[in-house]
Amino acid sequence: MTLLVIIIILALVFDYINGFHDAANSIATIVSTKVLTPFQAVLWAALFNFVAFFIFKDHGVASTIAKTVKPQHIQGHEMLVVILAGLIAAITWNLLTWWYGIPSSSSHTLIGGFAGAALAHTAFSKIPVKEVLEMDYVLKIFLFIFSAPIIGMIISAFITLVTVQKSIWLRLGIIAVATFLTVEFIPFNFWVKWGLVGIAIIFSLSYLYLHFNNPNAYRTANMFKRLQLLSSAAFSIGHGGNDAQKVMGIISAALVANHIAGGFGITDIKNMPAWVPLACYTSIALGTMSGGWKIVKTMGTKITKVTPLEGVCAETAGAITLFMTEKLKIPVSTTHTITGSIIGVGATKRLSAVRWGVTTNLLWAWILTIPVSGMLAAIVYWIVSIFL
Repeated sequence: MTLLVIIIILALVFDYINGFHDAANSIATIVSTKVLTPFQAVLWAALFNFVAFFIFKDHGVASTIAKTVKPQHIQGHEMLVVILAGLIAAITWNLLTWWYGIPSSSSHTLIGGFAGAALAHTAFSKIPVKEVLEMDYVLKIFLFIFSAPIIGMIISAFITLVTVQKSIWLRLGIIAVATFLTVEFIPFNFWVKWGLVGIAIIFSLSYLYLHFNNPNAYRTANMFKRLQLLSSAAFSIGHGGNDAQKVMGIISAALVANHIAGGFGITDIKNMPAWVPLACYTSIALGTMSGGWKIVKTMGTKITKVTPLEGVCAETAGAITLFMTEKLKIPVSTTHTITGSIIGVGATKRLSAVRWGVTTNLLWAWILTIPVSGMLAAIVYWIVSIFL
């Protein structure tokens, strides 16, 4: 029971670190465009990180994380040791990348740590890898390491090109068709579906207002600054819904393991105690309030110069991508997603507008995150298993 309590505490600590590590994802563009001050921005992002608690109820991402490691060959105390090692490794890598201002993925850090510790256990037990890792889930996660930023890039480029259309009626027609296709063919839950419809209506009314009221540069910039409050809120909801669930999955896996050893009595993620999601969403919101200013600088200014219009397009694209992947029950990197979205809006101006040298450095950090976290977790597992 003591080990379980330690794991729950460390999981919530990781969630808190995830919040301030990934705060840049939600606030980088809104700070760099001076729509809000840094303090106002983190409060805004933290609020909507927590609002996600009331929107995402299926916990599909949490289920995927919990089922990444098969419980058949790692049970009870052994599973708790694996989870402990994975959390310690994930926290270590997150703090290192935060210190150096590298926007790595907290999601992939956690997945890499969990999987690495499990593989270290198999090395001791001489169990085949396929008997320990649920390869269907692992392959989906790896696929979306590359797919999520590309999807965000494509959507943001599309939204940007639509937004700069000179014909207001063509612009409104494209928005109407795109919104209809999105809500009709992607089975979002009630709140997400009507939230997207509401965003489309607000954008359309804003464009109409601007069209009939002398759309000079000053008025246009002010309108997009106001719209950026909406788009950043939507992205923060997607961030909270995606990232808080990852820790919910880890805690649920620990509770399941403890049940095997005679604990809480939870046998499926749908039966997890109500305090688990509440604690996870609260932790990530509090972490977001702490900010992560080094990463804000990288995300908000070093990749490409972002205007309020482009900030709206990037954040809206990032939010839609996160809503889609949450519906698919796939944990993705919010860092990768918003970075791809920012690159997308930059590339619509000209390819040279994107600082590809910075982007390449970020790509290397992304590629290294899972294997490095896995190796760290393996080392921690071997050390911890000596004492536990």
